[in-house]
Amino acid sequence: MTTNRFWLETLGCPKNQVDSEKIAGRLHDQGYLLADNPEEADLVVVNTCAFIEAAREESIETVLGMAESKAASARLVVTGCMAERYGEELAVAMPEVDLVAGFGEDLTQVTPQRVAITLRSDTRAEPRLLEAPRLVAEGAPWSYVKVAEGCDRRCGFCAIPSFRGDQRSRSASSIMQEVEGLVASGTKEIVLISQDLASWGLDRRASGLEGALDVLDTAAPEMQPLVHLTNAVAEVAERTRLLYLYPSGLTENLIQAVLDTGVPYFDLSLQHVSPTLLRRMRRWGNAEKFLDRIAAIRAVEPSATFRSSFIIGYPGETEADHDALLEFLDAADLDWVGFFSFSNEDGTYAADLGDHVAPELVAERLKEASERQDAITEAKREAMLGHVVSVLVDDIAEARSTKEAPEIDGIIEVPDWLEVGNFYDVTITQSLGTDLVGEPVENHR
Repeated sequence: MTTNRFWLETLGCPKNQVDSEKIAGRLHDQGYLLADNPEEADLVVVNTCAFIEAAREESIETVLGMAESKAASARLVVTGCMAERYGEELAVAMPEVDLVAGFGEDLTQVTPQRVAITLRSDTRAEPRLLEAPRLVAEGAPWSYVKVAEGCDRRCGFCAIPSFRGDQRSRSASSIMQEVEGLVASGTKEIVLISQDLASWGLDRRASGLEGALDVLDTAAPEMQPLVHLTNAVAEVAERTRLLYLYPSGLTENLIQAVLDTGVPYFDLSLQHVSPTLLRRMRRWGNAEKFLDRIAAIRAVEPSATFRSSFIIGYPGETEADHDALLEFLDAADLDWVGFFSFSNEDGTYAADLGDHVAPELVAERLKEASERQDAITEAKREAMLGHVVSVLVDDIAEARSTKEAPEIDGIIEVPDWLEVGNFYDVTITQSLGTDLVGEPVENHR
């Protein structure tokens, strides 16, 4: 009896990676096994990203590459954000593709129209993205856990709600069941993710599924659902990390919950610091509020790690706005920062704004901000020399302390005889820019 095999290529953010693991789980349940390479697969799936123009270009290049490398008899399926957002256009423009499928669709189906995207009257995110079983490598040292899908915020630059939908949170019980299963299989670090992590659970309260609605930014922060979830996950997992926190959702109780996990890592989605520009972005905050919040955390935990991201060249960005961002970088002393050039996305508030910044000026500002932050990051890494830190070995000769999130931050190089999936205490002996070198203090923690 012949066994069908699949190959899955994933692009974009960690949330897409979780979606791919759910796609793999569904295919596995349908009798498919993972192929060793795309050339040996009967079904080749590309899970695309459509966040910005560069991501779309990469998605198209990857699809065309898979079309060339796959077996002639294999079916090529495109799914994910780009498929959901541009389904009909993709089907017309790319005859190489056998099926363009939306979120949660059956990827093994054969449809004459080559497009499978369900039209829904419900504006909330597709529920099949949340509860599908995942196919995760057994014993993986760390794992993302997506706790919600979609987003209720309408930031000026972001088109995600238009194709991902409004926020739909998973129940605490389903999340904990997944976490417990991962930990039982050997996962040491759980990384909680969603588009707007700090707002997890508020939509369930609003719809009457769990208690009364609380206004996160202004009222009853002690009732913030994420606080209770973080505490619950931390009781099960050896490490618990939170990614993508909207700054106004970083309440005092949530700060304490993060510190109580033993992983004082704060990934704050700031995007800019100019109050005028943030209003045009339809975002909360300003430099003073952000610095106050960072200072309050450092007052409690001086070793706390901070990551953020900023958009360069948003419409209307002035030289004064850019200078304010540079001053903020110096004052905030963040550990990790990502900078992105503004991408003009159809259907967003920013698409209709004037005062677009010239591309050459955007490139100049991006270079200036990146160089400024690179020096700060390197200094922060050098400051770790001689310190003893506990690391989790992710892969052969690669490890992370609490200061490095998987896949996006630097790593700590360790001897190749340290066992993957175990914790070790190491002394930091070298700084290699963003990466470090650690020598074991003892055989095992």
